Parts: sequence; structure tokens; C-alpha cells
Amino acid sequence: MPGLAGAKAMTATASAGFNYMQEGIGYSVATETPIVIVDVMRLRGAEQATHADVMQARWSASGDHEMIVLAPSSVQELYDYTIEAFNLAERYRNPVIVLSEMTLSLMREKIRFRRPEELRLFSRVRPTVPPEELVPFEAGEDGVPPMAKFGDGYRVLYTLNPHDRRGMITGDLDVYDDLYKRITAKIRKDVDEIVIRQEFEMEDAEIAVVAYGSEARSAREAVRRARMEGVRAGLLKLGTIWPFHDELIRSVAEQVEKIIVPEMNLGKYVGEVRRASDCLADVVSLPLNKGRIHTSDEILRAIRGEA
Repeated sequence: MPGLAGAKAMTATASAGFNYMQEGIGYSVATETPIVIVDVMRLRGAEQATHADVMQARWSASGDHEMIVLAPSSVQELYDYTIEAFNLAERYRNPVIVLSEMTLSLMREKIRFRRPEELRLFSRVRPTVPPEELVPFEAGEDGVPPMAKFGDGYRVLYTLNPHDRRGMITGDLDVYDDLYKRITAKIRKDVDEIVIRQEFEMEDAEIAVVAYGSEARSAREAVRRARMEGVRAGLLKLGTIWPFHDELIRSVAEQVEKIIVPEMNLGKYVGEVRRASDCLADVVSLPLNKGRIHTSDEILRAIRGEA
């Protein structure tokens, strides 16, 4: 892995190829090796858009883990989120997935490339002690150990197997338990900081649309049209779909009467929204599995209660 040699590394695929990456993702989690993965979601064997990989991106790697998954909704966000994906991967020493779609990959839009001085870039923390003093997987308060790179004289065993703070394979299950509590906690503790989200017309909303990816485009237009009809609709646009922000969704459910979740699949992420809402609001799934995003008309009908 280039990441073990100190490089900022990424790879890309389109849905079916993502299946073959799961072993590598599990290894990256266990060894805490930063990597960015772009998955352009598409229908099986076809060049149409889908959100079918949304649960696979979170859960398919082996073992306990947390995943950071960004879901852009425009060409500009593809650029911006990829930069942020590298920052997050380096900061948390964890795989980060940019979950794109065929909708976006085939799209032409204006994009603003930022000057180097405008960029906020994060690079992994390096050891400050000599090689003989390094404890490779000993973390500070942030839960993230400094990372040595190959060639600098540090001898580190990077293994998928349960390992102790020195990287040595162990059969001590208490050590294993502590390892994965730290690996998952380093992300869960920062969920509010990690999750990118935007709110539109949510101040007095009685109906909320929770959308991610390109579905957020139609959802925003539907909310605008609903407002013109006198309906108090709002949009919560999720740029980060994993880790899941339970408190954010619960706060929306406490405010509104109904939450609508449009997705280009048979209804996947809606289950998480329903769980976090805890029956405080009526959660309506709006699935579409036909290789295209919802139109604003289709989402507007759901807001009106017609769908």
C-alpha cells in the first residue's frame, strides 16, 4: 500500500469493482492506513445512476469498524469533497469513501479550482521519537497514533490480525477489545465535526426532506416549490452519510411532523433515519430504482402527501 510508504493514496471504481475492494478496506481499518476510495455507483452492468451501494460503503468490510463516507451532489462538491476525504483519511488514519454516482460522472458543470494558498490540507502526524522508542499503535487523547513510514528506520508490523500497541499479533482478547474500541471511538467522538450538512428552509419547517447525493438537487427545488404553495417544507442535505449523525436526525424528528427520504434504490438509508427518529416523526421512504434521480414533481407530491 502506498499509504504505508507515506504517500497520500487513492483508488476508484464503479459499483461492481467495489465488491473486490472489501478485503483491502478491512486491512486499512485494522492497520489504520489512510486511503481514499471513489465509488461511482451505477446499476449492475449498466451506465445508469443508483444509490444501491450506500449500505455496502458502511458495513461490508470485515470486523468492527467505522467508515467515513462523503456523498457529493455536484461536480464542485466532487472536487471539494475529494480534498476533504484526503484530510479526513490522514487525520483519522482510516479509509474514506467518496460515494459518487453516474449522474455526476456524466455531468458537465462549472467548477472553481482553488489556489494552493486557499487549500486547507492535513497530513498525518509523524513520530517524534527515535525508532527504538516508538510504540506504533499507542494513541494520544485524539485516539490516533502517529504514523511512521517505510524507509525512515521504524520497524512496524502492519497486520490484519489482533495486535497490541507495539503491533505484535496477540491472542489476548482484552487487548483486541481495547484496540477496536479505540479504532471506532476516534471517529464516533468527532461525528459532529466530521459530518457535512446544509439546511434549507428548516427554521420553521413542519415537513423535512432528508437527502444525499444528486437527490438533494431535486429535493431543494421541491422544497422551494412547496414553500410557494404555502407548505412549510425544508431540506436537510447530508454531505456526509457515514458516520451517521443520530442526534442531528433526532433533532429534525423532534421539530417536524414528517420526514421524506428520497433515494435511488429500494429504500436503504431511510432505515437509519427511521431508527434515529425514534417514532417522533412519520418517516416516509421515497424509493426509485430506475437509474435516475427523482424529479422535483415526484418529491413535491410526497411533500403534499400525494405519493
